Amino acid sequence: MFQNDSTGALVPVSGTDPVLGAWTHQAFLPEPLPDEMPPLTGATHLAVANARAALAALDSTARQLPNPTLLRSPTLRREAQSTSALEGTYAPLTEVLTADEDAPATAELVEVLNYVRMANLGFARIASGQSLSLPLLSELQGILMRGTPLHEVSGRVRNSQVVIGRRPDADPFGFPVHAARFVPAPPGYALETGVRDLIDWMRTDHSDQIDPVVAAAMSHYQFETLHPFRDGNGRLGRFLIVLHLQSTGVLSEPTLTVSPWFEARRSDYYDRLLAVSTRADWDGFIRFFSHGLQSAADQTHHQMRALVAVQTELKERIRASNLRADSAHALVDLAVANPSFTVRKVEAELSLSYGRANKLVGQLVELGILAAVDPNAYNRRFYAPTVLTVLTQDRR
Repeated sequence: MFQNDSTGALVPVSGTDPVLGAWTHQAFLPEPLPDEMPPLTGATHLAVANARAALAALDSTARQLPNPTLLRSPTLRREAQSTSALEGTYAPLTEVLTADEDAPATAELVEVLNYVRMANLGFARIASGQSLSLPLLSELQGILMRGTPLHEVSGRVRNSQVVIGRRPDADPFGFPVHAARFVPAPPGYALETGVRDLIDWMRTDHSDQIDPVVAAAMSHYQFETLHPFRDGNGRLGRFLIVLHLQSTGVLSEPTLTVSPWFEARRSDYYDRLLAVSTRADWDGFIRFFSHGLQSAADQTHHQMRALVAVQTELKERIRASNLRADSAHALVDLAVANPSFTVRKVEAELSLSYGRANKLVGQLVELGILAAVDPNAYNRRFYAPTVLTVLTQDRR
């Protein structure tokens, strides 16, 4: 399969299977990323330009909103659900949007909501001026894996060999490593050096040589190919796409949801990544990646405008009612920013007494603006149905 060695080299690996015994094989170790763009066709340059334009339109709209961070949480939960589904951890989107972040009901929801916590921390660190580093990357991966079976071996670069996928033609009784679709770099000095080189590359300003969209594509390929952690590499790698665009100034508000598009095309996505390693096909991968960013930016832009329209419409319904409290409008903002919430959250966020918060929620339920997720639950959670409708629309 490996027809071009310009992007990396095959290195020997070996180990012992507890059932089958000793094995030997080869793993792929990528070369450090270059400081200039790989050769691209005209079609790919056009795709990159279209992606930049879509990202600029998204960011322009975000900058014009009075409080664009209101929209971060709902779009982030959508991203969390989709990026987790790509890795085989599936939870229905409606359940993700209405889940209790403090007490997730299932193991799948634990992992999905871990992504939200990780992303919020990462965005906050970059916004505060902190640079990407290996300790920060390891901390983020550790948060992603909290409460999972691999939690104890997370938060640090892996010290064991991993394999990715399984070839359909593989011997079902053979060594798993021989059946793998891709075998990333072995643990040890070369892997850790590769990760540090990638982080240094991402922190370097390449704007005079490499378009930011191309740079995001290149760093994404490198991270996924190194596969530096025991688990969570796919989710963390797609999160780094948005973090990279935030750190290079392409996005001021990181509301972009990239994974729904890739999830809908997962086979092509994996094939395009592999083709860079096997054939040095940067052009095909960057064009595919750029189409994904353009579509993701357009979808996020549409969703952002739809949420703002819902926010305005709900406030108009309050103005048309007998309810006059300013806190009712603040509660609409809270319902847009939080796909589901409790009365206690309303009490804390709006600085109201519990009795007043409970009454206010009840008044908006009577107006049809809010509804209970489960009316019979002890600790009831509420949501705005029109907000949920916007967030669950599939426009991939």
